[in-house]
Amino acid sequence: MWLVADPAAVPGIAALGPDARTLGETGLAEILAAHNGRIKTVLTDQKAIAGIGNAYSDEILHTARLSPFATAATLSGAQVGALHAAMREVLTDATSRSVGLQAATLKGEKRSGMRVHGRTGLPCPVCGDTVREVSFSERSFQYCPTCQTGGKVLADRRMSRLLK
Repeated sequence: MWLVADPAAVPGIAALGPDARTLGETGLAEILAAHNGRIKTVLTDQKAIAGIGNAYSDEILHTARLSPFATAATLSGAQVGALHAAMREVLTDATSRSVGLQAATLKGEKRSGMRVHGRTGLPCPVCGDTVREVSFSERSFQYCPTCQTGGKVLADRRMSRLLK
């Protein structure tokens, strides 16, 4: 527990990036331009942008119609605009759905509003294609090939090894 006059005096808080809910489009563009990694990684890096985890990054990328493997620094102005609008839409919707709910019901409410996260094998609510999953050693993400990757199914390293 910390008792401070300024939250930035707490090292863990001082290391956080700007709050995703208050980040403007220009600020988002600057953050993305400074990162050569995948957009999924940048969105979930709390030092880059605070407040977006694995589940909501899946939802934001689906709403923005962006591949999780897209390189952050190479997004076009239109893609940055779509990403910013998707961040606002997804996070605002999530916040408004959770207002007044008790802690015991929050997780269920969060899941009920998801389009792709946690819906592997189910139809995409936008286009009807099958929601796919890519797994890594300690996490996974879900996406829609039609909406996000031009129909391309992304390689899953665990499954790729088994198919050789």
